Amino acid sequence: MVEIEVANRSGEDLDLEAASDLIREVLQAEGIDNGELGLQLVGPQEIRDLKHEHLGIDEETDALAFPIDRRDELPAGVPRQLGDVVLCPAVVGDAWRAPLVHAVLHLVGYDHGAKMEARERAHA
Repeated sequence: MVEIEVANRSGEDLDLEAASDLIREVLQAEGIDNGELGLQLVGPQEIRDLKHEHLGIDEETDALAFPIDRRDELPAGVPRQLGDVVLCPAVVGDAWRAPLVHAVLHLVGYDHGAKMEARERAHA
């Protein structure tokens, strides 16, 4: 099973059970049934700071992904560390599903382009 560690520093409500179910659905469709993932909910200033620090772009965004293992081959018994998804509920509002799917796909190695867009449509 994919273990999801959630931290909500955003001060906003989000259906965390639905978000976790969606994450597991996307990962299962990508052939990943076991691993660990962090879901961080942050405010607009924190996501802006993260985007600036890691991408050099000074603006708010809906979601960011910080992958670790992607689909790398791992030694037996070593749990897959997928990485972290950072989501800003104040930016995404009720439309959080698409940005969450997008970020999770980045964790498993997709880059922007036709393949990623096709996978996003599959989870729309």
